[in-house]
Amino acid sequence: MRFKRTFIAASLPGLALPALLTGCAAGGASSGAELPPAAFVSTSEGPGEEYVIGPLDELTIFVWRNAELGAKVQVRPDGRITTPLISDMPAVGKTPAMLADDIKIQLSQYIENPIVSVIVNNFAGTYSQQIRIVGATEKPASLPYRANMTLLDAMIAVGGLSEYAAGNRARLIRYDRESGRQKEYKVRLGDLLKRGDSRANVRLAPGDVIIIPESMF
Repeated sequence: MRFKRTFIAASLPGLALPALLTGCAAGGASSGAELPPAAFVSTSEGPGEEYVIGPLDELTIFVWRNAELGAKVQVRPDGRITTPLISDMPAVGKTPAMLADDIKIQLSQYIENPIVSVIVNNFAGTYSQQIRIVGATEKPASLPYRANMTLLDAMIAVGGLSEYAAGNRARLIRYDRESGRQKEYKVRLGDLLKRGDSRANVRLAPGDVIIIPESMF
């Protein structure tokens, strides 16, 4: 008989795992529920339409017919960017469309009716835009959410399950905006990764946390 091996999850910023687990046990009205299977596996590499810009994201600012006013910039740790004619523009917490509107307002002082677009090239995202995987996986991690991201996408990114994982006892924690509470769902990682059961692949949402326990023996 082999005794349970102690597993120490990587410490991830913004995630208090004990508190999260306690909250789910106390108020998870949907504990044990399952999410519907993902209709397809997306190949999209970009952030979703409502992506919120985070520190260290890399952006391209394009100003139509005024290329000299555009720039490729990285969001600074203080959450701001600097472009031609604009210094210290707050970027963190805005969608690309919101940031484009703010840049347009500033540039309107210098040119008439500027047309501005913002493209996110490389992105990390704020915590609310990340997918966090903790527990018995090869490399617990926090991943930037991508449009149409699925459970399979996330597990490939972290190298799959560890040797001691109880994949079919994994849980997905999701914040429900309507109720203002966290909800808990069952996810069948063992069936998905070891048996190739596509019905176990589900669509993820920004802010999801996937918790993978160890098997007892």
